[in-house]
Amino acid sequence: MSYDLCVLGLGYIGLPTASVFATRGKKVFGVDVVPNVVETINRGEIHIEEPDLDVLVRGAVLSGNLRAGLKPEAADAYIVAVPTPFRPTVTNPKAPDLGFVEAATRSLANVVKLGNLVILESTSPVGSTELMRDWLLDELERVRPSEVQDLKQSLLFAHCPERILPGQMLKELVANDRIAGGLTPAAAEAARDLYRAVCVGEIHLTDSRTAELCKLTENASRDVGIAFANELSLICDRLGVDVWTLISLANRHPRVKILQPGPGVGGHCIAVDPWFIVEAAPDLSRLIRTAREVNDSKPEFVLQQIRRSASRFTNPIIACLGLTFKADVDDLRESPAIEIVHKLANEKIGRIIVVEPHIQKIPNLLLGKVEIATAEAAINAADIVVVLVNHLEFSNLDRQKLNRKLVVDTRGIWR
Repeated sequence: MSYDLCVLGLGYIGLPTASVFATRGKKVFGVDVVPNVVETINRGEIHIEEPDLDVLVRGAVLSGNLRAGLKPEAADAYIVAVPTPFRPTVTNPKAPDLGFVEAATRSLANVVKLGNLVILESTSPVGSTELMRDWLLDELERVRPSEVQDLKQSLLFAHCPERILPGQMLKELVANDRIAGGLTPAAAEAARDLYRAVCVGEIHLTDSRTAELCKLTENASRDVGIAFANELSLICDRLGVDVWTLISLANRHPRVKILQPGPGVGGHCIAVDPWFIVEAAPDLSRLIRTAREVNDSKPEFVLQQIRRSASRFTNPIIACLGLTFKADVDDLRESPAIEIVHKLANEKIGRIIVVEPHIQKIPNLLLGKVEIATAEAAINAADIVVVLVNHLEFSNLDRQKLNRKLVVDTRGIWR
């Protein structure tokens, strides 16, 4: 059977993408290297938390338009949506790791056909789409040498970065504008035609390098804005000013829109992507690097606040509210909250109770080091309450329960 689309990587981006295409009538085959993920999806269930995604996946699977497996199947188009984490080197602890992209790309060599479209959705350093082409052609030379020249002339490669927010994925996959950056104009046009099946937003054509840098730029811009807010919070702490009041008043100016500070920056995008720009042009990206350093250093500032509060007790009970990288999702990637809780537990300055309503089990990093409880139980037991994530559940808690507690509110939900 030949599919309309094959999506490689069924995580936070790939699964919603595959499901949306499938519910719009496309025959979609999804690929993941984790057997349990494949089995879960083929049952019409999901392994990640996202509003309404369970309904979408169930409908797509029951309709016969979505199937999952461990290896790619033949299709007209392929979307690569696998992780692009860091790969620390001697000279650069934040060097990008394209190993998953390379493995996924090479796995297509046995199934691609003349005229196929191969799209990289994973957020990647500039030049990654060209590398993807080279990896696939190299693998084809090895497994299908007699066909390489014909395939080389006809395969189309493009970068179409996702622009979706956890908690709003299904809405934004359809509504947001997209960028289709091709290695050739024909590839960009083919990518545009594919996404038109699901997108009501505009689809803008460009080259692959511009598309790659555009996604990195969007997230670096956010990172710089958050760094300004986080730096303000440090200054306000020293000067005895409430940062939340300050920002609220400053934002009354019609041309000022300062973002909100927090315990750091997490997630796979904003906490990662700016480093890809720094890697590409380290001598020119001074502001972007500094913003990253400000945000990466913020967890240590929060730890100092907690240590200061803990010094008032012999063996304090510390309730840490939230582990995910942002509110009301189950995504733990690059979460500053986990970094803070892990360091607190290792320092053994008190008994640590963690509250995280959006995950089923505690991360391995924290196993045996912290206790798990409901928000009410944790706050009742605690001497110190630390807000690390602004989940709605925490915002709605009865503030009278905080009487006689020391509070470190990194999100300003109880100011």
